Amino acid sequence: MGTDPSFAENIVDLLGPAGAVNARKMFGEYGLYLDGKMVGLICDDTLFIKPVPETDALTADLERGSPYPNAKPHPIISEDRWDDMDWLIQLLRQTWAALPMPKPKKPKVKPS
Repeated sequence: MGTDPSFAENIVDLLGPAGAVNARKMFGEYGLYLDGKMVGLICDDTLFIKPVPETDALTADLERGSPYPNAKPHPIISEDRWDDMDWLIQLLRQTWAALPMPKPKKPKVKPS
């Protein structure tokens, strides 16, 4: 189905207080980034947060689902949780802290 670009923009705007949030298009869906790390996915107009043990207590009561076929289940952040900004910011920052920094990309070599 794919995510509506305006839905992804709304998620980025909503989560802006957490830090430098952006969404990057990936295969018709979006990767959700906080301060340079992918912390979640936006797929089929649904917000998924990467599952990490450090956030199990914060996500224990959330429904889980697979953002794409064969993916492990991710916590789903439903619209009824979007009003709790303190909780959302805590969840994003704890997820960010638990994930490694992305590896630097090697520069592309131009053929001579």
